Amino acid sequence: MKKVLFIDRDGTLVIEPPIDFQLDSLEKLEYYPCVFQNLALIAKELDYVLVMVTNQDGLGTASFPEDTFWPAQNKIIQAFRKEGIEFSEILIDRSFSHENLLTRKPGTAMLTHYLKGDYDIKNSYVIGDRFTDVQLAKNLGCKSIYLSKEKCEEAVLSTTDWADIYKLLKSEPRNIKVERITFETKIEVELNLDGSGKSEISTGLGFFDHMLEQIAKHGNIDIYVNVKGDLHIDEHHTIEDVAITLGDAFSKALGNKKGIERYGFLLPMDECLAQVAIDFGGRPWLVWDAKFSREKIGEMPTEMFMHFFKSFSDHAKCNLNIKAEGENEHHKIEAIFKAFAKAIKLAVSKTNNYSIPSTKGTL
Repeated sequence: MKKVLFIDRDGTLVIEPPIDFQLDSLEKLEYYPCVFQNLALIAKELDYVLVMVTNQDGLGTASFPEDTFWPAQNKIIQAFRKEGIEFSEILIDRSFSHENLLTRKPGTAMLTHYLKGDYDIKNSYVIGDRFTDVQLAKNLGCKSIYLSKEKCEEAVLSTTDWADIYKLLKSEPRNIKVERITFETKIEVELNLDGSGKSEISTGLGFFDHMLEQIAKHGNIDIYVNVKGDLHIDEHHTIEDVAITLGDAFSKALGNKKGIERYGFLLPMDECLAQVAIDFGGRPWLVWDAKFSREKIGEMPTEMFMHFFKSFSDHAKCNLNIKAEGENEHHKIEAIFKAFAKAIKLAVSKTNNYSIPSTKGTL
């Protein structure tokens, strides 16, 4: 899911003229200090969609004709584009009435399509210099950054320095919450790829819980899983749907996969050796080379091990190659889950190369 930065133009990207607050001539055009260098870093390194939002159109008010405000607005856009900063959309409220709360900030009418689309609004931000921008964030259900000398308790950050905004956004963890509800199961998964290995797992299957805890602990990922499943029938739906939901969570938390290692690579456990290779390259595939002689380990059917990883691969859009050998069946599957966790840890780790790790330019 895509996170968005809704950025107020006047007072945030450009300085609002102090006397009449109207940017109605090129002589009044002045850019906010350090906005180019820090917003360029955000655009290059982080996974945010940039949207410009303003209650003024072009270099003036809504009374300006089309052929006047668009060339002026384009001058601002071109300046940012030259620094590698592309706005996916420019949203301008051309309403004459400041009482039109549907379109004018903090009204959300201009942004309705972002609430309906595939966007992670909860982890998105409004960046603005007025309290109406903070209110807009609250109305959208996202977070706010208040670019002002004043302090605002409702904002995540109050600052006058774009460098502080860059630092805050760069430190944001890659987390996501995914729910899946069917007639067979109700599943909630919360995932933090930049966690510390904490987990809270409740699937109704003790051994399965233990295996999912291995992913969190050895992958250094925070995982919360809560399941209400039809275990009175059997274990199949619960295990399969957890894999689907967990895979979806990984796919969404990774976003466009900019700046990740992408690949992960073996883990011995007593007499067992497990080898797991993973590629978050967007193409699901599973190679499975592990045989089990027992029907169950704990309450978990051994036939479901392969099915778990196949369902995860399909929904995380990753390639998985898994091989294990050994005598003790418990050790063998636990080694697989631990190796899987270590492979994930490496694959989702961040690099200093902020491009998408593919010659295609997309994954």
